[in-house]
Amino acid sequence: MTIELRPLTAADAEAHCAGEDELTVRWLTGGYGDVEGTVEYFEWLAGNADAGVGKRGFGIWKSGRLCGYIDYTPDLDDGLDPDDVALSYAVHPWARGQGVAVEAVRLICDVLRTNEVGKRAAIRVEPQNSASVRVAQKAGFTYVRDFPSNRDTHPDGTPTTFSLYLLDL
Repeated sequence: MTIELRPLTAADAEAHCAGEDELTVRWLTGGYGDVEGTVEYFEWLAGNADAGVGKRGFGIWKSGRLCGYIDYTPDLDDGLDPDDVALSYAVHPWARGQGVAVEAVRLICDVLRTNEVGKRAAIRVEPQNSASVRVAQKAGFTYVRDFPSNRDTHPDGTPTTFSLYLLDL
């Protein structure tokens, strides 16, 4: 299996949106995206990359086909220390259960090391998201603690509880 990360472009928006499903919406986005909004988001990520600041996003490619999304945010302070870099990811349904997310996490950690971004990679995951918990564990992250978010909430307004997993870079 060949997994690689590439910056997302407008040409990837349709395939990205087509890969969203209930699990992606539940655990990551909170709603289905549309192509126009996705293109704008990818352009915003590209602007961040050009400026060398903020969140950076990448497509996950398996054997030349877009199969997911991963990003890093160096300035998220919700439950994290200043030098922690938050990771988020989603894999399209057809590519799940094949080690894609674990390899993508390893690759994004290599990007962080190469570019000297942060001291620790952080995965904040809802404890009920057993697939992402397994990704964090298989990628070598260590469970640190659970904490209530100061910015993310459930539909009823209660704070989301996250489990925090860290990996020294």
